[in-house]
Amino acid sequence: MSGTRYAEIADDLTQQIAAGRFAVGSLLPTELELSARYGASRHTVRSALDALQGLGLVSRRKKVGTRVEAARPPDRFRQSLTSVEDLVQFGEAHRRDVQDIAEVVADRALADELGCEVGRRWLRISSLRWGDAAKPDPVGWTDVYVDASYADLGEAVRASPGVLISHLVEERYGRRVAEIQQDVQAATLPEAVARALGAEPGAPALRIIRRYADAARAVFEISSTLHPAGRFTLSSRLKRQAG
Repeated sequence: MSGTRYAEIADDLTQQIAAGRFAVGSLLPTELELSARYGASRHTVRSALDALQGLGLVSRRKKVGTRVEAARPPDRFRQSLTSVEDLVQFGEAHRRDVQDIAEVVADRALADELGCEVGRRWLRISSLRWGDAAKPDPVGWTDVYVDASYADLGEAVRASPGVLISHLVEERYGRRVAEIQQDVQAATLPEAVARALGAEPGAPALRIIRRYADAARAVFEISSTLHPAGRFTLSSRLKRQAG
């Protein structure tokens, strides 16, 4: 098994379900039993079971347990840059150069952009993103908005330019990303952002907004990235999942 610990457990359980070790209609061992079996915390086991549920392999009901619903995931397609793992690679490949960290309150314009309520308080982390070291210009400008209660996150962000902010939030505050919604929009570059990017104000750009939610579907981080035309390509590859 490879990858993060919860992914290793999810992969092993998936293989056992496919092999008939846990038959369709049967209950998996309890979280406590799985924790002992794999030598992992219940939080890690719960994350693995969440992954199985997302694949359509199991259902979970309080006071009933985790029931096996299918031996293999149903045929589905997914984009190549919609998983947390793919975004980790994006974060590692595009260096973050923090420009500003400030607490902001969402006015109507910002609330409309982020899809949040007016008056919500955020900690905004603004950064230039750099890709190929051989190219002189940054690939984009990113404003990351995290819950304002994470005011001490700035130091960790500055110290870890290649680590996704969502991972830093998970490490420090225990908020784990369960789902990311990604929206892509046509946009133009505001004057201040254009100046930082070495581009023309009002020039065409690609805006990518990502909303990071936990298992309860509560959004605790939103990123808004502007890429000047010609500096970044968002590629999607649809793959049929195994089974």
